[in-house]
Amino acid sequence: MGVWHGVSRRLPTGGLRTAIRARGKRKREMGRPFVPTTIGEEEERKTVRAMGGNVKVRLRKALYANVADPKTGKVQKAKILSLLENKAHRHFVRANVITKGAIIETELGKAVVTSRPNQDGVVNARLIE
Repeated sequence: MGVWHGVSRRLPTGGLRTAIRARGKRKREMGRPFVPTTIGEEEERKTVRAMGGNVKVRLRKALYANVADPKTGKVQKAKILSLLENKAHRHFVRANVITKGAIIETELGKAVVTSRPNQDGVVNARLIE
C-alpha cells in the first residue's frame, strides 16, 4: 500500500469533494513509508531519488553526531552513546529511533537533535548541559 499526501476526498461535513474524486491522484502527491534512523555499530546511508531528479540521503544507522556547543560556538564530532528521550513517540526510546527533537547522550554530554536524520543523512545536535 502506497503513502499518499494529497487532499482528503471528504469534506468536514462528511460529503465527497467531487472535484478531487474526478481528478484522481498525482505522482507528485506520493509519499514513502517511514524508515527509522537507529543507533548502530557503523553508519549506514541510502540514497533515494526525490522530485525533480534531486537526491535525498537517508541515514539508516547512526554512530556519530555533529555536536555544537552554544557557549563556545564550536562543532565537534562525537559518538552517540544512547538515546535518552524522544517526544515524537514514547516507544522510540526503546527502539533507539532518532528523530528531530530527540535527546541523545554523547561523549560530550546531553544534546538535542536539530536535524532530520531521515531527510538530511546526518545527525546534528546542540549541547544542553
